[in-house]
Amino acid sequence: PVAGDEAGLAVVMVHEIAHAVAKHGNERMSQALVTQLGGTALSVALESYPEQTQALWMAAFGAGAQVGVLLPYSRLQESEADRLGLIFMAMAGFDPNEAPRFWSRMAAEKGGAAPPEFLSTHPSDKSRIEKIKGEIPEAMKYYERDRSRQ
Repeated sequence: PVAGDEAGLAVVMVHEIAHAVAKHGNERMSQALVTQLGGTALSVALESYPEQTQALWMAAFGAGAQVGVLLPYSRLQESEADRLGLIFMAMAGFDPNEAPRFWSRMAAEKGGAAPPEFLSTHPSDKSRIEKIKGEIPEAMKYYERDRSRQ
């Protein structure tokens, strides 16, 4: 129901394909490993400190890594998948102008309160839609090029 039609479904499919093409899964695994190594190094460095001090530092490290590194990078990957998805969509012959309409329907479907953007893995609905609108002119070059060949 949210997709609405083939163009809406294309938005979803190209977004997910873009994640695969950009190897976001690999990047997340690498980030998790680096974060885990950082936590291990901190844990070793704190071995001689009291348990409460260790717990406080580890909690601060975990929160800092999540809010300062992992979540912003996840939002960046989502935005990259949106941008690449627009181009893929255009190359496949679908009008990129459908993307903001799809994401608006998705936002309406979710409803309710969302966490603040800095605590989310995804851009806020408003940020996402505005950024996509700004990227449509680039995608339209591919759409118009494809249409001129037909």
